[in-house]
Amino acid sequence: MQNFLIGLGVGVVLAIVLVVIMSVKRHKEMLAVKQETERLKRMLTDRMDLESEGLSKLKEQNEDLKKQNENLRISLSTYSQKPGRKEVARLHVYQLAVDRLTINSPGFGAAWQAALKESEDEFQKTYVGVQPFIKRLIPIKTDAAVLPRTVETEER
Repeated sequence: MQNFLIGLGVGVVLAIVLVVIMSVKRHKEMLAVKQETERLKRMLTDRMDLESEGLSKLKEQNEDLKKQNENLRISLSTYSQKPGRKEVARLHVYQLAVDRLTINSPGFGAAWQAALKESEDEFQKTYVGVQPFIKRLIPIKTDAAVLPRTVETEER
């Protein structure tokens, strides 16, 4: 019986040692898991802060772009109503009509191109030399009838 008690005592001591070792290991694992959880929480908090800052910056940029878009829309509408815009549109219509006449009328194209070339050359000369200075001082009248004649003006 004495051998039995000695074996039982050795077994109980070994069991207690194993339980203590296992509990220490488990405690270390729990600390490691707790540290990892804290690290992940910090990372998540940092990421959420960065994303919220980025989102707020994107919202600010979106608002700024909306304001700029509205300003540009208003500027465009006021620019299109400025004096001269209708005239430019009318010139585009005239240019289309001239292009069509050039294609459809055989004699018109050559005469038109020659007159256009002469006019362009003369217009370019108005930027260089003494001629622009003189034209600013003395207005030149042209032979071309800019305004259509009415019946009253022809009778006079």
